[in-house]
Amino acid sequence: MAIFAKVLKYEGDNKTFIWKHPAEDFITGSQLIVHESQEAIFMMNGQVLDTFTAGRYTLDTQNLPIITGIMNITTGGENPFHCELYFINKVEQMAVPWGTNSKIQYLDPEYKFPVEIGASGELSIQVVNSAKLLIKIVGTESILTQDQMVSKLRVFVMKYVKTILPNEIASKHINVFELNMHQMEFSDAIHKELSKEFLDYGLNLVKFSIMNIVLPDEDRNFLKFKELHYRKYNDITEAQLHQQLDLIAQETEAKKTVMQAQAIAQKRALEGYSYQDEKSFEVAKDIANNEATAEFNNLGIGMGMMSGVGFGIGQRVGGLATQSLQDVDGMNHEKSKTRFCPNCGHPVNVSAAFCEECGTKLETSNKCANCGAELSPNSKFCPICGTKRG
Repeated sequence: MAIFAKVLKYEGDNKTFIWKHPAEDFITGSQLIVHESQEAIFMMNGQVLDTFTAGRYTLDTQNLPIITGIMNITTGGENPFHCELYFINKVEQMAVPWGTNSKIQYLDPEYKFPVEIGASGELSIQVVNSAKLLIKIVGTESILTQDQMVSKLRVFVMKYVKTILPNEIASKHINVFELNMHQMEFSDAIHKELSKEFLDYGLNLVKFSIMNIVLPDEDRNFLKFKELHYRKYNDITEAQLHQQLDLIAQETEAKKTVMQAQAIAQKRALEGYSYQDEKSFEVAKDIANNEATAEFNNLGIGMGMMSGVGFGIGQRVGGLATQSLQDVDGMNHEKSKTRFCPNCGHPVNVSAAFCEECGTKLETSNKCANCGAELSPNSKFCPICGTKRG
């Protein structure tokens, strides 16, 4: 018995890609309701008659020109007509799981041993060409769910995953112990190629992600190379750590030296002298402490040392040394003015006639009272320093 529907619509869940309305006989004047993110398609004998986007439609000859033409042919111009109505869900189907149905075999590019891995993840798909999807995948089925869609497309997913994944591993020379670090790169490479295949079926592969790579943790070869791999990296890491510690120690010592130098410089600045001044003081002190400073031979050596210190320092040291020599010379002159009483040993001036301690008469001296130079018998002034004879 023919079913004549008055209101045509679908309000199922979003996990259904395509739903076929149970009614196949329609009359003009029926109401077609297409919700947002849906499309409605009338088909007959595998041929698309009309496509309707979101909105409310009254089925009549004004908005169903193709259907009306076929209806007149098939029904002799009477109002009822027979065809199929499909509702297509165009909402993006997110977080659709996928996984390899068998192991992916390849040769590890670094350690050169055979490896078997598995992979799984998620994808998101969306219908972009409803008519192409109906013709290529749905056929005569009345419903196409998310699980059914993934089941039909699994063959494409497996083909690209098992081909592209080992090629990416080999071309980028990635060892099996670092695969999880490159999941995003692998996902992008597979998504790029797999998208072209999905478009041929009216689908947009919005996202494709590898979420997990299953390693052969029970394989003996794998475990042996795993131990060698991590041992190698542990040794490298330890060596790098020691190197960094040495660098830190050197930097610390260098900073310590700089801080000490800065502290000394601040001390000099507060006390009002410089590094050059300090060195000049040290050289002058050494010269002044030399017991043989007054001897002419040692004096020549000391002055030679000062001339080699440098122009700036030499000037400072020369001045200090000159002052020191003058002081020593003055002391010697003072000593030359003094003699001792032959009776009591008391020191008396060279020009004194009597000892001021015991009164003993002293012999007159022919030496200058000031500088000690020898005087001629008739001289009234010292020819050396000009002092009047006493």
